[in-house]
Amino acid sequence: MTEPRPQPVFELPIRVYIEDTDAGGIVFHAKYLHYMERARTEWVRHQGVGLRAGMAENISYVVQKVNMHYRAPAYLDDELLVSAELIEVSRVSMVFRECVYRVPDRQLLCEADVRVACVALDSGKPRRFPKDMQDILKKFV
Repeated sequence: MTEPRPQPVFELPIRVYIEDTDAGGIVFHAKYLHYMERARTEWVRHQGVGLRAGMAENISYVVQKVNMHYRAPAYLDDELLVSAELIEVSRVSMVFRECVYRVPDRQLLCEADVRVACVALDSGKPRRFPKDMQDILKKFV
């Protein structure tokens, strides 16, 4: 019997707070990067990978490239849903498709493809994913 394939899309609910907005109550464009960072971090945590353990092993994950498209604004007090889906994997990087939706109508507000590289924490140089992460990533591709 084979192990079930993991859930392809991870979703994280987020509420818009005053600290996320400009003076007009519209979410500041850079905050979408924060929301997506949280969703990717929770995706990794959901896979059973401890980020502190990686740091102890001289491993870090850094954003290498972002291609983002803003479609509509989010506003103060909006309930959002941020999705993270792994769409590509190499020996040293992974690409997530991430979307921010307004709840409850799931209006797409922002979408991005985000390349995250595995690096040695002490040097910042690319390195292969550790064995546990390789095993996890194989389940998605």
